[in-house]
Amino acid sequence: MSNIVTFGEIMLRLSTLTGTHFSNAGSFQAHYGGAEANVAVNLAVFDHDVVFASKVPDNALGLAVKRQLQKYGVSTKQLLFGGNRLGTYYLDSGVGERSSAVIYDRANSSFASVEDIEWDFEQTFGNADILHISGITPALSGKLAEITLNLVKEAKKRDIKVSFDINFRSKLWNHEQASKVISTILPYVDYCSAGKMDALYLLGIPENQSSQADTDYYYQKMHEKYSNIQVFYSTIREVHSATSNTLQGTLWKDGKTYVSKVHKLEPIIDRVGGGDAFSAGILHGLLTNADLNYTVSFATAYSSLKHTVYGDCNPFTVKEVENLLENGSAKINR
Repeated sequence: MSNIVTFGEIMLRLSTLTGTHFSNAGSFQAHYGGAEANVAVNLAVFDHDVVFASKVPDNALGLAVKRQLQKYGVSTKQLLFGGNRLGTYYLDSGVGERSSAVIYDRANSSFASVEDIEWDFEQTFGNADILHISGITPALSGKLAEITLNLVKEAKKRDIKVSFDINFRSKLWNHEQASKVISTILPYVDYCSAGKMDALYLLGIPENQSSQADTDYYYQKMHEKYSNIQVFYSTIREVHSATSNTLQGTLWKDGKTYVSKVHKLEPIIDRVGGGDAFSAGILHGLLTNADLNYTVSFATAYSSLKHTVYGDCNPFTVKEVENLLENGSAKINR
């Protein structure tokens, strides 16, 4: 299997019980997660060798993060200890017509407070095949935006593929700020998770006025702007309620778009981490040189399974995902 490095923040997530509003919460479910950490865990479950580079406080919570990652087989050799606190976010779990809501409490966290590159390039990259990052990390501070760009440039010097999930978060920065930073990163990217909204509001792509399907049009225009990017991918999600969605995966390579079947997600137990599961599924397919139709179908099925379990991480194995692809239903597997 391949060697992967992911870089980002892992946080403590505190979630309300379904049917409980923030204002009435007497208890919370605790999980650990973050975009890059979730991808790291998911790829480790698929038996890839994965290193997660981050920083957590030198206390019991930092140790809990380390043990959580190690439980799934993620290397913590580049998990640094220090700083003031572990970033936290609160999730008000939506149901029916009430959408989920997130409150971030991550200011001055150990990772968000990083001022310089504290990770040794030789030890971090080693024999890595790919570096995976997201737009969440450079959104945390100007310094982390610089560090992210330096890491990407270093990866390219070492002929390491760069995977970038735009992952725009409006509570962390606005479109103008994001566009300015992301435009400096994309020239070094090989695989990119970006969809129609990213193209319109972050990459400056004109709205589709042609007869061409939106998926084909926006992927083509993004590639024209950043010809270095070999693969684009994203999902098309229709939200009927907080606990009822449909999901379809798309992937573009060499001028051709590949799509999965539409999955009906109902009831949704936990949506958080679904996009990270899709990214991990795509990367798994690319890293194993799988057929692209299989890759997008696998990634979408993997994401759909994530919606059935609590927590950020997706525990399902390749075999379990392929069972879903093969059976195409929720019938009992005896």
